[in-house]
Amino acid sequence: MALFDPLFGSLAMLEVFSDSARVQLMLDFEAALAQAEARCGVIPEPAARKIAGKCKAELIDFDALALATADSVNPAIPLVKQLTALVAKENPDAARFVHWGATSQDANDTGLVLQVRQAFDIIERDSAELCLGLAQLAEKHRSTPIVGRTLMQHALPTTFGVKIAGWLDAMSRHRERFAETRGRVLVLQFGGAVGTLAALREKALPVAEALAAELQLELPAMPWHTQRDRVAETATTLGLCAGTLGKMARDISLHMQTEIAEIFEPAAEGRGGSSSMPHKRNPVSAAIVLSAATRIPGLVSTMLSAMAQEDERGVGNWHAEWETLPEIFRLTAGALHQMATIVPHLEINAAHMSCNLDATNGLIFAEAVTMAMAAHIGKSAAHAFVDEASKKARESGKHLREVLAENPKVAQQLNSAELDRLFDPKNYLGASGDWIDRVIDASRVPATRK
Repeated sequence: MALFDPLFGSLAMLEVFSDSARVQLMLDFEAALAQAEARCGVIPEPAARKIAGKCKAELIDFDALALATADSVNPAIPLVKQLTALVAKENPDAARFVHWGATSQDANDTGLVLQVRQAFDIIERDSAELCLGLAQLAEKHRSTPIVGRTLMQHALPTTFGVKIAGWLDAMSRHRERFAETRGRVLVLQFGGAVGTLAALREKALPVAEALAAELQLELPAMPWHTQRDRVAETATTLGLCAGTLGKMARDISLHMQTEIAEIFEPAAEGRGGSSSMPHKRNPVSAAIVLSAATRIPGLVSTMLSAMAQEDERGVGNWHAEWETLPEIFRLTAGALHQMATIVPHLEINAAHMSCNLDATNGLIFAEAVTMAMAAHIGKSAAHAFVDEASKKARESGKHLREVLAENPKVAQQLNSAELDRLFDPKNYLGASGDWIDRVIDASRVPATRK
């Protein structure tokens, strides 16, 4: 399925979760473990150097590793065997100290945490780029009027800047969540067979502290072999972001419809075309983002289901995480990269936005008229009056302003200039400018990174 890798993922994230990267980071754990144990006097320093010197992915037979993993149901077991054999070729005594006091899940989980750290760096970079693009777009179109739609129907005027600010506001919260999640998930996994590090005796905590320092990870209060809230939180945080990206993609694709034609993805040679219809300009990036937003919730559900693990080592549920979390990262990163790439280059048809405001012959200003009349005759009476006028406008095909101007009851309360003001979308935007300013200002505050 590598054919679709550049389509649904990002190349940088694919590299983070490649086989070679996974193996190398597990070996990084083994090298750091040996060095930490040597520092604490658990194993000889020369042995640690020999072990660390062989912790290189290019020395590993990946085909043999894959076949052995199918038998052991755990890549750490055959990986440690290969590493031990590599060390033994040069120093049989040093080989005795490979993986000293650790268990296979320590290598697997810590390797995963190191991958997650790199993955979050990519997510952070692209989300920052996306937020910058959104802030610039919101500022540029802070006063560009557009139809506000509820239940897919014309509702009231708003501005395109407000719509973009809504996207930005949500993405800023996701950046905060990413920073908070990093602080909880980027911790060492080191507990030995059942989480007690009994094999290291009185050296257990000193080695754990030294190992965490070697890998630049936090040392948690205790090992977390079957407490999977950290990895599940990572999955759900990514899932929330994917949902927002999907909402953005949905809006863009709706506004690219021929009948609306207000927002367009950037055009380029070979992009968004059809094999049979030369005129087509399809929302291709939106399609990729929406595909991710469709697939990720099911994967997040798998991660949540995998949390109920047995005693001190899970049976199958831990294993269910191994491909699932990388896939969530891959799809989220791909969607995020797509959106960060197209947002700065979206083509905005402000003229058509303005034209669409007139599509209902003034009915979009019904609430504005109601509130103006309510000041004179009360809200309930005004609502009933404008509702009747709106029906008349629809039935007659006349503009609502024309219908109102013909009614003596309106003339008693509102003059022509006041009616003109009520039918100008720029006069019924409420606090839109304030919202945009607040969201842009908040987006400039960097998310706390732990």
